[in-house]
Amino acid sequence: MKMKTIKGPAIFLAQFIGDKAPFDTLENMCEWASSLGYKGIQIPSWAGQLIDLKKAATSKNYASELRGIVESYDLKITELSTHLQGQLVAVNPAYDLMFDGFAPKEVQGNPKARQKWAVQQLKYAARASKNLGLSAHVTFSGSLIWHTMYPWPQRPAGLVEEAFKELAKRWTPILNEYDKNGIDLCYEIHPGEDLHDGLTFERFLEATKNHKRCNILYDPSHFVLQQLDYLKFIDFYHERIKMFHVKDAEFHPSGKAGVYGGYADWKERPGRFRSLGDGQTDFAGIFSKLSQYGFDGWAVMEWECCIKSPEQGAREGAPFIQKHIIEVTEKAFDDFAGGGIDKAMIKKIIGL
Repeated sequence: MKMKTIKGPAIFLAQFIGDKAPFDTLENMCEWASSLGYKGIQIPSWAGQLIDLKKAATSKNYASELRGIVESYDLKITELSTHLQGQLVAVNPAYDLMFDGFAPKEVQGNPKARQKWAVQQLKYAARASKNLGLSAHVTFSGSLIWHTMYPWPQRPAGLVEEAFKELAKRWTPILNEYDKNGIDLCYEIHPGEDLHDGLTFERFLEATKNHKRCNILYDPSHFVLQQLDYLKFIDFYHERIKMFHVKDAEFHPSGKAGVYGGYADWKERPGRFRSLGDGQTDFAGIFSKLSQYGFDGWAVMEWECCIKSPEQGAREGAPFIQKHIIEVTEKAFDDFAGGGIDKAMIKKIIGL
């Protein structure tokens, strides 16, 4: 397996969008990101002030203009995101009210219409990604059985199998659309989603008949909070990891709360998301493993911190990522002591 150098640094814009400059328009956000040393931006497709998703899917001219705007600031579009729309592909009725706000008003209160809208959004994103010259896309899987994650009362026999069968049924036509457009669809493995760890991803992958476009966005922060070995996760699933969110986290066991957090606010929880470098994540190990396994996608900072401001987090993020990107070697460190191939010598060493 050939080692490769990771691209970056890049930044996910979702958590920074606002009504005031420099967070109010695509041009202003590009100028801001570029000034901080970022080389790429990941665009949330639901943010109308940044992108018209349907237009990007149906107009190559518009997609070219959009890409031109970004590149005029010495940036690249790394990927598009449909986190909010993907969530609506699969919503258990228990969460209808809370997730309705992710959809336009005309389909709120109508789960079937909302799901149909979400599926169309995902298909638009596949075509838009192709028109923008991208290779991967990130979304959420949604959830049909997250409310049964901790089994009390015990789950009825067959519940999990039926849920993943239904989840695959909803997503397979979408995955086929991404395959048609040459785009890898990457699920962010995330608590709250049916795809929240390695085993649930495996269940889904099997249910989709190992669909080649069914892939992973790797974000170690969600594994820190679950106390999952995020380095071994790379060993298991590196062939399916096509995207990378660089986000930090920490977990401090408490005498009052554990992994589930006791309904406490984020700053009071044992497990908390932190700005890059302020948590416990072994990014040196992560960048080493991803580089070793040939991941050459983008290292995209996602800011979520309950203590540090987003502005400071963004300023510190670019140099942090740049410091961790490994320019992979093309030569072995002990090449100086080697020699050419001498078959006669090799046979003597073997004893032939």
